[in-house]
Parts: sequence; structure tokens; C-alpha cells
Amino acid sequence: MCSVHAPIRAITLDLDDTLWPIAPAIALAESALESFLARHAPRAAERWPADERRRLRRRLDLERPQLAHDMSAQRRWMLEHMLAEAGEDAALAAPAYDAYFAARCRVEHYPDSLPALERLAARVPLAAVSNGNACLRTIGIDHLFAFQLGAGEHGAPKPDRGIFLAACERLGLPPGQVLHVGDDPLCDVAGARDAGLQACWINRPDASGRLSSWTVDVPAPELQFPTLSALADWLEATHDTEPTR
Repeated sequence: MCSVHAPIRAITLDLDDTLWPIAPAIALAESALESFLARHAPRAAERWPADERRRLRRRLDLERPQLAHDMSAQRRWMLEHMLAEAGEDAALAAPAYDAYFAARCRVEHYPDSLPALERLAARVPLAAVSNGNACLRTIGIDHLFAFQLGAGEHGAPKPDRGIFLAACERLGLPPGQVLHVGDDPLCDVAGARDAGLQACWINRPDASGRLSSWTVDVPAPELQFPTLSALADWLEATHDTEPTR
């Protein structure tokens, strides 16, 4: 039987690979960027095919580690560099980023995600805590969340304990009364527990239906579920207050 050591008064949620798979969204975004460059900056499109963009990203990681926590800043720097090196108009960086980001936010939710979010939000406040840069307003689910806190805004990524503590402060709750939910054993589970939050691992089955094993050298979390629906079932069965909505 899953258990926690204190009442849950709010939930913080990871986004990518917890509410939706990130790979299709990034593929769509890269395709949108290629189309934009082909139309408006053909020299950059020719100079920077997908393999070269991946090499540039690895170079960025090495040369500008101060941008590691901010996906939007990383992408804007890449676009500015790509256009400049190809001899294209630097003013195209902003609309190129807009094309990329709009597609990046056209996510395909896991089948259980939206119904489960509705159920969770009816019980406790929800907050998004993510290392990515997805925009809940653009995606259309911001009404289910009290706020969104990203690593770019905070200044450091998960598993840094500060981002979790900042979310708890905004919720007005001690960390022990907040449950963080995510797919990453290190960034989500270990990071949240280091900050004093309770943790839930969403361990979705792979294409063949197999669940991942817990291989991180830290204790397994208090809660583990294969879907957000299972988490919502648990919260509805154990939550000791009336629905908040």
C-alpha cells in the first residue's frame, strides 16, 4: 500500500515526459524551424541541417554552461549564431524562435494526463516545476495550475533544492506538505526529497508494457504509479478534505 508521512496539501508537477512525451514535441519544433529557415533564411538552412544543429548544441553546453538551466536562452543563442555565421539577417532570430517555440508547445498529452489533472486540481493546488520551457498558457492548461516555475526563471535546474523550496514558498506551505510528481528519478524524486518534499515517481510502461526498474542510488520514493490516473485514484482515496473546486 502506497503511503506518505504527512498530509498532502499541494502537488508540484514536472511537465516533459510526465504530462506528455517530449520527443514528438521536439521533433515537431525542429521541423518547424527547418521550414522557417528554408523560407526566410535559406543560407542558414543549408549551413545548419539537423546534425550540425546537434553539434552546435553540444558546443553550447561546453562553452556556455551558464545557459544550461535556460532552454529558451539556449535556443535564442543558437539561432543568433546560426544566422550570423550563415550571413543572414540577425532580425530573423526572433521570428525563427517563435516558429520553433509554437511547435514545441503543440504537445501530445498522454491519454490519462488531462482527465487526471482535472481530478488532481479539484483536490489540491497544482504547480508546475520544470527544467523545460513549455508554456502552460500556450498549451492551454494553465487554468489547472496555481503557477508555473521553470528553471530558466528560477536560475537553476532540478535537482537543485532551491527550485522546489521556491515553489513551496509560493504555495505558502512547508515542504513536507507538498508532493512533487515526475518521471526523473534524480531530478524529480531525489531533488524533491533533498528539499524536504514528498515524492512520487511516474514510471510509465514502455511500448512493450514493461516498467523501468529503480536504479538510482537513492531510496525509492514514497509513491510510484504507472500513470497520473493512478495517482489521482490514490489522492481521491486518501485526501482528507473536501474538493477545492
